[in-house]
Amino acid sequence: MARQTVAERHAQLITLGRQLFSTLPYDSISTDDIARAAGVQVMELLAKNIRPRDICTREAFINAARVVAATGGSTNGALHLPAMASEAGIDFDLFDVAEVFKTTPYIADLKPGGKYVAKDMHDAGGVYMVMKTLMDAGLIHRDCMTVTGKTIGENIDEVTWNPDQKVIYPVSSPLSPTGGVVGLRGSLAPDGAIVKVAGMHKLQFTGPARVFECEEDAFAAVEARSINEGEVIVIRYEGPKGGPGMREMLSTTAALYGQGMGEKVALITDGRFSGATRGFCIGHVGPEAADGGPIALVENGDIITIDAVAGTIDLDVPAHVLTARRAGWAPRTNAYQSGALWRYAQNVGPASKGALTHPGAAAERHVYADI
Repeated sequence: MARQTVAERHAQLITLGRQLFSTLPYDSISTDDIARAAGVQVMELLAKNIRPRDICTREAFINAARVVAATGGSTNGALHLPAMASEAGIDFDLFDVAEVFKTTPYIADLKPGGKYVAKDMHDAGGVYMVMKTLMDAGLIHRDCMTVTGKTIGENIDEVTWNPDQKVIYPVSSPLSPTGGVVGLRGSLAPDGAIVKVAGMHKLQFTGPARVFECEEDAFAAVEARSINEGEVIVIRYEGPKGGPGMREMLSTTAALYGQGMGEKVALITDGRFSGATRGFCIGHVGPEAADGGPIALVENGDIITIDAVAGTIDLDVPAHVLTARRAGWAPRTNAYQSGALWRYAQNVGPASKGALTHPGAAAERHVYADI
């Protein structure tokens, strides 16, 4: 085989660098090539004076939220996208994400709610194939700049729709008319919450609360099979500040599903969930318990109503009762009272804004990119 010239290798790395921002399976290329391609692409962007904030616009975040919704993506999208937007000086919170989700069809038949895995979607055409049908329906802002030096519209115009693949449905015949993730708001979550409904058949739930002060206690109850059908499991003090760190509740949800209880109970938390979570699981409840949100005042037996169609989550307790409970409430003290996690807990903001530890680019007075 003839040895590649420097120019040929450079062109190959540029092509690879652009692919890295798609769904290219990790095991299809070497980590050395990934590193080199990323470096070459960065130098290309510098040469063209294309900077992150030229790419990371509000419209670009709307496009990103569209893809999360269309692929039945994780509820973590409603945490990561607001956090990244803040770094770019853009106000884009959980409710902005939820509004996009509400108007985006669910079109990629992916696990855990669907049949296929991410590699199958890549083989079917990847993210650009998803975006092509979204763009054809007018759901993508096509003028957003990308790392290729072209707009997203120009990139997608080069993609040919593959009618033979089975993973990605056209917008004209979606798996469901709205995205796989829904934003909730109500008396239990004035600052919002999020639920993944992709693959779910039951979108309303009402039941008595079963309250736990941490995930370990909830998991122990599930393990002991003491959870009753119809209950709403409440796991609190697992938010950004209360955890601290907002860890995933994957162990408890997996155990519930393994016992056949996944569709028979609901679970709410001020923590978060993995993309692999199944069942009626509501996360990011805000304000979190550590900040004295309503979730901190819930008691066993309180009736909680969740409606993922209407986008509501409510606690059926009279206001005067909640006022009396609040008078006797004191925040739970977590185990981290010094060190890095203590400092994190002092600085971290609400999940609805991305659980930030600083004000973001909107507060900048000096932009390093302008040096």
